[in-house]
Amino acid sequence: MELGQDLLNRIFAVALAKGGDYAEVYAEQTESESLQLMDGQVSQATLSLLSGVGVRVLCGEKTGYSYVMSREPEELLRAASSAAAIAESSSASHPLSFSASQPLSLSSSHNLYPILIPWADYAVTQRAEYLKRLETAVLALDERVVKVRASLTVENSAIQIANTLGVNARDVRPLVSLRLSVVLQANGKTESGFASRQMRQGVEFLDDQLIETLSREAVSQATHLFEASRIEGGEMPVVMAAGASGILLHEAIGHAFEADFIRQNTSIFSDRLGQQICNPRVTIVDDGTLVGDAGAQHFDDEGSPSQCTTLVREGRLVSYLHDRLSARHFGVSPTGNGRRQSFRHAPVPRMRSTYMLPGQASEEDVIRSVKRGIYAQSFTNGQVQIGAGDFTFYMKTGFLIEDGRLTTPLRDLNIIGNGPQALADISMVADNLVMDHTAALCGKAGQQVPVSQGLPTILVNKLVVG
Repeated sequence: MELGQDLLNRIFAVALAKGGDYAEVYAEQTESESLQLMDGQVSQATLSLLSGVGVRVLCGEKTGYSYVMSREPEELLRAASSAAAIAESSSASHPLSFSASQPLSLSSSHNLYPILIPWADYAVTQRAEYLKRLETAVLALDERVVKVRASLTVENSAIQIANTLGVNARDVRPLVSLRLSVVLQANGKTESGFASRQMRQGVEFLDDQLIETLSREAVSQATHLFEASRIEGGEMPVVMAAGASGILLHEAIGHAFEADFIRQNTSIFSDRLGQQICNPRVTIVDDGTLVGDAGAQHFDDEGSPSQCTTLVREGRLVSYLHDRLSARHFGVSPTGNGRRQSFRHAPVPRMRSTYMLPGQASEEDVIRSVKRGIYAQSFTNGQVQIGAGDFTFYMKTGFLIEDGRLTTPLRDLNIIGNGPQALADISMVADNLVMDHTAALCGKAGQQVPVSQGLPTILVNKLVVG
C-alpha cells in the first residue's frame, strides 16, 4: 500500500518540528519464498513477509531513526516524533544544507531488472522439480558424490522512498539465489564443493545452462581438493584468477573507499583523494546500473539515482562512495551508495557491484611472468581491518606456479597482506574481466545487502602465503 503525499507531508511536519534539517520515509514490503533440497527430497519450504516503515531525521551531525511494522497514520506519526526527538537540535548543532533533488520517475527503457517470466507463473512444484534436476545432474557427473544439498530463494521487495527534498520514488526489486553444495567420498577421504548464483531476474534465471555450470563448479572444486596439497609459506607473487578473486578487491580495498570510513578518518585512504595510489593500468569502478545484477538498483535506499562511479582511474583515486550524509559533509553529490538491509535500518555507504576494468595482457602472459608463486582460484572467508588495511583471506583452491606454468594443485592457504600495498603492487592486468555472481551478502554495521564483484586476472608482486 503506497503512502499518499498528504500523509507524507504530515510525517515530515512532525519529523522536522524539533529543528531537523532533513527527513526521510522508507516503506518496504518484502516477500521471500525458499525451497531446500536434501537427501533427494525437497524437505523444507518457507514463506516470509517483512513489512514496515522507517523514518529518519538529520539535524546537523545528529541522526534520529525510528521504525514501525505498521502503516497506520498514528503509528507513522509516532515514529516521526521519536526520530525527531533523537535528533533534536541543540546549541552545539551545526545545521548543514542539502542539495535539492528532482523527483524520480522510472522509465521502462531503463529497467535494470526486466522480468521475462514472472515468478508468480512458476509454481512451487516446478521449482522443486528444478532442484531435483540439479541434483540428478550432480550425481551423473561423479560416482563419488554422496550428498547433494540445494536451495532456491526468491524475494520480491516493493519499496517507496520519500524525503523533504521532493523525492517520492517507488520500485519493485526482485532477487533470486540458487545455492548448491556437494560432498564426495573416496578412499577414506571426504571433500566438499560449493557453487551459487544470485541475480535480479525472473524464472528465466533457471535455465539448463545454470544447472550444468553449478554442477561442474561444485564437483570440480571438491575434486580439486582430493588432489591438492599445501606448501611452505613465505612472501611470493600471487596471481589472482579472474572472477571469484574479486572478493579480495571488495573486502580488502573496496570498503576502505566507503565515505563513512573516510568521514571518520578511519580509512587508510582518508587523505589520498586525487593521489596516484597504484599502477596506471588499474581502474576500479562501483556500478549500480548492471542489468540483472544483484547490486543493481534504479535508485539507492535514500532515493538517489543509481550510477557507475569510478573510484580509481588509471591508478589515481578520484572518488569515494557517498550516501547523502557523507556527500553533504564533503560538499559533493551522492553517488547512489546509500543502502540498508531493510526498513529497520538507517542507510550507510555500501558497495553495489565493484570491479576492476580489463587491461591489455593475456592471462597466459600474466602466469608466464611468474617464476615461482601462487595462482589463487577461489576464496572462502577472510578478515579485514579497515583502518590499517591489513587483511587475511583463506584460499580454498589454487595452483603452484613454477617457471610460468600451473603445476601442483593447492588448497587451504592463507593470503596475508595490506590492501593499499597490495593495490600498489599490482603490476599486470589481463584482458579477461569476469563478473562473479556468487550468492553473496556483504555485511557492515550489522546489516547485509546483496552485492557482486568482478576482476580480470591480475598479478600482485608480493603477498604473504601462509
